[in-house]
Amino acid sequence: MIEYTLLLLKKYGLTEVIINLHHCGDQIIKTLGDGSRLGLSIAYSTEKGEALGTGGGIKKAASFFEQSTFIVVNGDILIDIDLDKLISFHRAKQGLATLVLRETDDFSKFGVIEIDENNQIQNILGKRDVKKRQIRKRMFTGLHVIEAQVLNHIPADVPYYSIIDTYLDLLRAGGKLYAYETLDYWNDLGQFDRYKEVDHALKTGTLKLGHITLGKGEQ
Repeated sequence: MIEYTLLLLKKYGLTEVIINLHHCGDQIIKTLGDGSRLGLSIAYSTEKGEALGTGGGIKKAASFFEQSTFIVVNGDILIDIDLDKLISFHRAKQGLATLVLRETDDFSKFGVIEIDENNQIQNILGKRDVKKRQIRKRMFTGLHVIEAQVLNHIPADVPYYSIIDTYLDLLRAGGKLYAYETLDYWNDLGQFDRYKEVDHALKTGTLKLGHITLGKGEQ
């Protein structure tokens, strides 16, 4: 399933990729190799022992980003989104990070991110006292655009450190984070049954995404 995300990146010319590995890392390397089969250049950052979390994993790979703006995509999601528009939005807002958000009826599963009328993020998981009245509640899709300076705010060698904790610290310090809202296709494939269902739908053509050109019945 990770190849679907890689194909999305390739479609928008994002060909320099690093994959954070932990569980089944050797199998992923064996399957993807250096990325040339997909027209990409893939590097790997391997976690040993206890997982470092969404923040710790990014911190470990910091040298790869070379002080450039970068995109992070969770490995267990499938999304079809115009990355050119997302990056343009991020650059126009000039924030430290832009999180891709969407509506949901189940905040108990995904958590709440509160944004104002300018799409500026005001609160994450209800951990700040927000006084603004015009607030919309959305969920995080697992895709974000991040400025390299955010890496300076992520502690190194902390077991299972979440990037959300860094975002909260930045908000408390007055940093600006923004939300890019999407109505495009998104799915959380963290459960194997859902993964099999979506993979089958893609391979049989009942689900069509702009960056995937699998033929009907392809295995």
